[in-house]
Amino acid sequence: MEIQQMKKYELTAEFTEKRSKKLFRIKALIDFENVKAGDLGGYIETKENLSQSGNAWVSGDALVYGNARVCDDAWVYGKAVVCDNAEVAGNTLVYGNAQVCDDAWVSGDAEVSGNARVCGNAQVYDGAQVCDDARVSGDARVSGNARVCGNAQVYDGAQVSSNARVCGNAQVYDGAQVSGNARVYDGAQVYDDALVSGNARVCGNAQVYDDARVSGNARICGNAVVCDAARVCGNARVCGNAWVSGDTMVCDDARVDGDAQVCSNDDYLLARHIGGKLGVTTFFKNKDNGITVSHDCFLGTVAEFRAKVQEIHGDNKSAKLYSLAADAAELQILESNE
Repeated sequence: MEIQQMKKYELTAEFTEKRSKKLFRIKALIDFENVKAGDLGGYIETKENLSQSGNAWVSGDALVYGNARVCDDAWVYGKAVVCDNAEVAGNTLVYGNAQVCDDAWVSGDAEVSGNARVCGNAQVYDGAQVCDDARVSGDARVSGNARVCGNAQVYDGAQVSSNARVCGNAQVYDGAQVSGNARVYDGAQVYDDALVSGNARVCGNAQVYDDARVSGNARICGNAVVCDAARVCGNARVCGNAWVSGDTMVCDDARVDGDAQVCSNDDYLLARHIGGKLGVTTFFKNKDNGITVSHDCFLGTVAEFRAKVQEIHGDNKSAKLYSLAADAAELQILESNE
């Protein structure tokens, strides 16, 4: 003999309207999770919107309607909305003024809160969080313990995973991926098929696109651009209005700043440990096809660098080594342009 499952809730006569649809407040019939029999919940359009099994629940002034479904142990509460063909499953929490709509899918231990929106065919799962005024849309995927917050947007086929963070006014889109412990924030953009991973940071108004890769402890900031098949890794920094492109690999402790125009590996030279010092001196081509030098707090032309070295070191061993490094940079960078 088939045993029928006991219903955990019923629709009451109390209703509200949304998009010309009538939604009914629900009432618990049994005790489960933190819900007691007789407790009133949120609003659903039909019993298809909320599973009768598991600990799934809709409470507060939350709305679930259309073909949307809340199941497993998911909770939708506050003034959250789940609609259209969206599904909220697993141990997911959707709350605040958050919305999950269209064909979006949120599952696992994910959270969608604040004024966040998850829509299109987007998926948010595992322990991922989308909060504040963030938007995840298109075919985007947010997974692992990743977090999308602030006014950030992740859309198209972009992926944010692991412990990555996308926040502020940042945008990640097209087929771009942000993973590991990477951070993309402020007004930065990562798009096309670019990858940002490891402990990398992309911030300010920086852009990383095409097939570029930023990894390790690298930092891309200011108005910097990394594009084409360029790689920035290690502890490298690309800042200011710098432009790194082509098949260039900027790595180790390189500092590419100001108006840099680095289009190949011949366009920069890294000199380290001159005169026993642990500092790094980076020579790189600038947008005027000259050479700019970055060393500690110094940023200037190679001529200004030579003058500064003469002022500080006179004619000692360090001065001679710095001079040789500048000669090598001129030979590599300037003659490569001839």
